[in-house]
Amino acid sequence: MKAQVIRSHGTIDQITYEENWPTPEPEDGHVVIRVKACSLNYHDLFTLKGMPGIKVPMPIIMGIDMAGIVAAVGPNCGAWKEGDRVMVDPLLRERYSLLGETLDGGLAEFCKVPADQLISLPENVGFEQAAALPVAYGTAYRMMVTRGGMRLDGSAAGEKVFILGASGGVGTCCVQLAKLSGAEVIVAASSQEKLESLKALGADHGINYRDEDFMKALHGIAGKPRIWGEGGVDTIVNFTGGDTWVPSIKSLRKGGSLLTCGATAGFDPKTDMRYIWTFELNIIGSNGWLREDLHSLLELVQQGQLNPPVDMRFALADAPKAFQALEDRQAFGKLIIVP
Repeated sequence: MKAQVIRSHGTIDQITYEENWPTPEPEDGHVVIRVKACSLNYHDLFTLKGMPGIKVPMPIIMGIDMAGIVAAVGPNCGAWKEGDRVMVDPLLRERYSLLGETLDGGLAEFCKVPADQLISLPENVGFEQAAALPVAYGTAYRMMVTRGGMRLDGSAAGEKVFILGASGGVGTCCVQLAKLSGAEVIVAASSQEKLESLKALGADHGINYRDEDFMKALHGIAGKPRIWGEGGVDTIVNFTGGDTWVPSIKSLRKGGSLLTCGATAGFDPKTDMRYIWTFELNIIGSNGWLREDLHSLLELVQQGQLNPPVDMRFALADAPKAFQALEDRQAFGKLIIVP
């Protein structure tokens, strides 16, 4: 089979296109799927470059998120059969690791997957939509709905939600979920083009953080928070950390919530704790997703309430170009590899 393989950590030029890589065989409790779509995540870049504390066996095929068709079935795989359309939950919970990180992933024509990681894919959900969901959308859903308590029934009318990093996979899901809640949605992105795309997705206000101080811009939209309760944003989604952390805290209304699932710009920002107790703020962390979060996302896609935007598609042979676009933050939403 054809596959993109790495044999050591390093830069994008470490990714090697193999045209005669061994096709995996089904075994006990495992199926082989014909990969129809694989979406990239920043975690794939972390796997490529190496992460402290995570041992990646080499050589390995990256690609965490995938969807496809069952091509072969091993013993003890339950009711799964050849031809079934499936989405893969890539989180191997018993070892708390990921497909495409400690086991071969979806940057190949075929992938061997534990049968208990499969989720049946409805006919009205496309392979690209499904491949976009687990890591980015599962993380966003758990952060905002499961952990953050956001209700997707329009009941948040009158509230304001601000989303940093809104143009990526996690961010575009957060925008759509916040809009379903009924809130007024404010987003930050690095270009006017991305802001226009976010407004088309449902955002009400856009802040170009390269051109203006987002905290001052937020105060202009929502008012400066006051101890007696006026002003400020109800909910802020911040998975960047770094220099954005303190301005986010200073932009929340009294009793507001800051939701976080990562720290792409730095994990040890300075924090003035006086704001947290004085304004009775809620700091809510979220880590990954559970299987039920993915089922909930599939239902939203089926109902037409959620649609992951796919900005770029690449052939398997061009996967390094996709990694470069990901690293350069060129894409809006998700990048998809089509083997």
